[in-house]
Amino acid sequence: MAMIGHDDAEKSFLEAWHAGRQHHAWLLAGPQGMGKGSFAARVARFLATHGRGGGDQVATLDDPGDAAANKLVEAGNHPEIIRLTRQVKDKGKELARNITIDQVRGVIRRLHLSLSLGDWRVIIVDAVDDLETDGANALLKTLEEPPAQTLFLLVSHSPGRLLPTIRSRCRTLRFQPVSGDVMASWLHEQRSMLDMSEVRAIAAAAGGVPGKALALIDSDVSGMEKKLLAIASSGDPGNRLREALAREVGGTSNRARLELVIDIVPALVSQLARERPIEDVAPVLAQWDRIQRNARDAIRGSYDGAMVGFEIGNCLADLAPRQGQAAR
Repeated sequence: MAMIGHDDAEKSFLEAWHAGRQHHAWLLAGPQGMGKGSFAARVARFLATHGRGGGDQVATLDDPGDAAANKLVEAGNHPEIIRLTRQVKDKGKELARNITIDQVRGVIRRLHLSLSLGDWRVIIVDAVDDLETDGANALLKTLEEPPAQTLFLLVSHSPGRLLPTIRSRCRTLRFQPVSGDVMASWLHEQRSMLDMSEVRAIAAAAGGVPGKALALIDSDVSGMEKKLLAIASSGDPGNRLREALAREVGGTSNRARLELVIDIVPALVSQLARERPIEDVAPVLAQWDRIQRNARDAIRGSYDGAMVGFEIGNCLADLAPRQGQAAR
């Protein structure tokens, strides 16, 4: 799939490579869903299949380079590309909350080995925001005294939360949200069966973040809206709908669904406010504020998805018309 929003980052990286002045650590910073992890993978493949830099003026990170090395990368077996991510816990489906100090130490031990293939070793940390405190400190020590011909690519959705000393050791590449027109054109190329009016609406809802736009397209947005409106209209007296919502958005594997709910609920509440008599708008606005607080807590990352989903359901249930309202 074609990438979008990577042009400036790609240009900056290739300029450094062509000049033979490659920084040892790059911080890939921007909203989640901008494709920073995909960009890191492209850089890693490029370095694994090309030389030290300062030579031929290669125009794109997608230049094939050495064919044998490229096959190893595509198979996920290149020995000099190391990925540091949250692991699946207890042989289940959910990911651990953090990247642990033991994982970081394991990578650091590998850095003391000689290169076995090619001119570069690439460490991708996706996301560096997920490092536990001890792990962040261990990584910092390595960034302060990096091994030769080793490049770190640190993916960060919230660079302001990182240790300032980690940020100061990196060159930052910022991935900015894409304009609405560019996003709509790109989305239409990816999903040509969609009507352009629908594409523009999704592009606007995604706020310039390609990953979020694709998630909105591939999710059952209308189905989720119906479920949320059913809670708001009925009050869900037996908690059945709220419990179903909590199950659907709970757990790390369902994070995309939770983010979808967080994205579409404010608009639904605004719709309900417009439909109510003026004297009944204040309670709706109070629930809107309550939902926004829950969304902020969820976005900060330290949350239980099922609990957030159930609480959002509570907010919607409190909007159900009372007997007197229904009679009007």
